[in-house]
Amino acid sequence: MTVSQQRRLRTRVAVFACIAIVGLILDQGTKLWALQALADAGTVPVIPGLLSFTLVFNPGMSLGLFSSATWAISLLAAVACVLLVVGALKTVRLAWTVVLSVAFSGALGNLIDRVVYADGFLNGKVVDFINYGWSVGNVADILLVGAGIAVVLLLVLGVPFSESDLGEERR
Repeated sequence: MTVSQQRRLRTRVAVFACIAIVGLILDQGTKLWALQALADAGTVPVIPGLLSFTLVFNPGMSLGLFSSATWAISLLAAVACVLLVVGALKTVRLAWTVVLSVAFSGALGNLIDRVVYADGFLNGKVVDFINYGWSVGNVADILLVGAGIAVVLLLVLGVPFSESDLGEERR
C-alpha cells in the first residue's frame, strides 16, 4: 500500500467514524428523549395535521412490515452494517464514504434498539416516535432514507465508487 493510499484510508476511516458517531448520538439521544418525554404523553402535536410525536415500539420494518420476522431483520441489519463498513473502506471517493457512514449510523441505531429492547434472541423492537400521519419513524430511519436518496444521486451523477470505476472515468 502506497503512502497516498494509506493517507486516503486514514481519512476515510476518520470521516466514517465521525459521521457514524454523530448519527448514532443523534439517533440514540432522541430515542432516549422520546422514552422519557412521551411515555405517558400519547400524541404530542408538533405541526398540527402534519407532524406529531407518538411513542411506538416497532418490531418490524417501515410501516410495521415483517413484524413476525424480527430476528431476520436484525440479522439483515447486522450484515448491512458490515457491508457498509467494507464498502466505505474500499471506495475511492469521499462522497461515498460520507453516504455509507450515514447509512451505517441509521442501520446500527435501529439494530442497537433491537438488541437493547429484546425479550429473546434478536427479537427486539425499535423505538419510533416521529409521527408523519402515515408512518411513525425515528432519526435512524431519516438517516437511512437520506442515504438511500444520496446513493441514487451519486449513481445518477456517475460518481466513481471503486478503482475500476476510476479506470472507466479516465477513458
